[in-house]
Amino acid sequence: MSKNLRSLSKKYGEDNKLFEEIKSLSKYDSFAENLDQITEETLFTKSAVHSTRTFYDFLKPEFRDKKVHICDGSACYVTNKQKKLKEALLKHFSEDEIGTVTCIGRCWENASFLYKGYPVSLKSVDDLERALKWYTLQLPLENVKSAVKRFSILNTWNGFARGYSLLNSYFEKPELIINEVRESKIRGRGGAGFPTHIKLETCLNTEADQKYIVCNGDEGDPGAFSDMYIMENLPYKLIFGMISCAIAVGATKGVIYVRGEYPYSVKTLNKAITKLYAKNHLGKNLMGSKYTFDLTVVVGEGAYICGEETSLLNSIEGIRADVRTRPPFPAEEGLFGKPTVLCNVETFANIHKILYSGGETYARMGTEKSKGTKLVCLDSGFVKPGMYEMVMGSVLIDLINKMGGGFSRPTKAIQVGGPLGGIIPVDELYKLTIDFESFEENGFLLGHAGIVSIPVTVPFIEYMHHLFEFVEKESCGKCYPCRIGAIRGREMLERAINDDEKIDIQAFEDLLDTLEEGSLCALGGGITLPIRNILEHFADEIEVFFK
Repeated sequence: MSKNLRSLSKKYGEDNKLFEEIKSLSKYDSFAENLDQITEETLFTKSAVHSTRTFYDFLKPEFRDKKVHICDGSACYVTNKQKKLKEALLKHFSEDEIGTVTCIGRCWENASFLYKGYPVSLKSVDDLERALKWYTLQLPLENVKSAVKRFSILNTWNGFARGYSLLNSYFEKPELIINEVRESKIRGRGGAGFPTHIKLETCLNTEADQKYIVCNGDEGDPGAFSDMYIMENLPYKLIFGMISCAIAVGATKGVIYVRGEYPYSVKTLNKAITKLYAKNHLGKNLMGSKYTFDLTVVVGEGAYICGEETSLLNSIEGIRADVRTRPPFPAEEGLFGKPTVLCNVETFANIHKILYSGGETYARMGTEKSKGTKLVCLDSGFVKPGMYEMVMGSVLIDLINKMGGGFSRPTKAIQVGGPLGGIIPVDELYKLTIDFESFEENGFLLGHAGIVSIPVTVPFIEYMHHLFEFVEKESCGKCYPCRIGAIRGREMLERAINDDEKIDIQAFEDLLDTLEEGSLCALGGGITLPIRNILEHFADEIEVFFK
């Protein structure tokens, strides 16, 4: 069935507006009555359309019935503030009007929630009355600093036209773009760390009548908000990177997929795109050249799994956002079955400084295998929570103590790279540098580099339960190990916590092996890393729950 659906999706290509139609009609109780209209226009079956609609949290009728949604992401979870927040909200809303949502990107503060589609965060629950009245006013991210100056991704332009003029150097020799990216040795900043030039070269060398550039702005890892910052403060740098890649591989269309929890990112990007079209920096004969590049924004509807690249592509196409098997990889067969360069926000935003300074100069920063700089986010468990740009290879403990001011509460570990990232004891922090190889060699994961501090007050048996509960909720359900394994893990931990039923350690290890080896993507396969880290480094704390 999935192959048939993908065939229909390929047939319609960018003319397929199925996802937008489903989103639009899901706002009304008459959705079922409109199924005939959608199926007649697209030839998709009613079950396929219904499956897509029920996949997303924001499109479910029960979501619309709630007036406020409390964030239950890890950064908020560890503060224990959400219980007090709910008590305060119950003075304004009934129990039935309060729901939950997983991470809204305000991890440097807590007591966070969605209200009328807008993210709201409080420094104190006592500020709730004011926040409900002025919910569209954001508290600023105060600590944004770079450890580099000349080559900082955070450097702003004196007008976007000055920055885009750099493209004039490549219109006649587009191959130089890939050359510079290859020389820079930049690796993807979304988590996997895949060499960016390989994606470009593969897409360039794959023949097709249409190619795409897709930006993954579905930043769902609790503790990470760097992509949100770029989209809302440096949109022209992001779009410059996409245009550069389009020129390099011959793509004429692009999509920025932004998670629905980031309404301000969507607004800022659409405003920037409108301005670029007006100045002929997007569209036909781009900046007077022979190139054409059209760009649109697609808004997600509440599904963490859409941060996985193939799930994201399915989402744009309007079919159920399951993970695809690979190969083929997106660079060969991606959006609507066409070659697609798919990178995350931070990766695209780095392209300008690579082309401006030269790939070789860029590669002088960092380590042998991790070049350039990395944006690192610190949650509210630090004295100076915020976002910091560090040269790859920088000492992790220096970032924490010198830039972040140290921990603001007694802390026993940090989790880096989201819910699937490694859990590092505080006495191991001095061993690590901020680069892919250091984290991997020590049994952890740099990932997206969002850092959640875990205070001593949070029992690790409960944190493991929280992680399994997250995977259970966010699994696309396509593969058995993830879909069932997450439930089994959550159940075993639940019984240990609530019923004093000890967990068979061999059965638990077997479950982790099955998840790691049998899952199609990093959601089921990745949850084993933090769990194993806890088993190894905090055995004294949790051994009472195992037999």
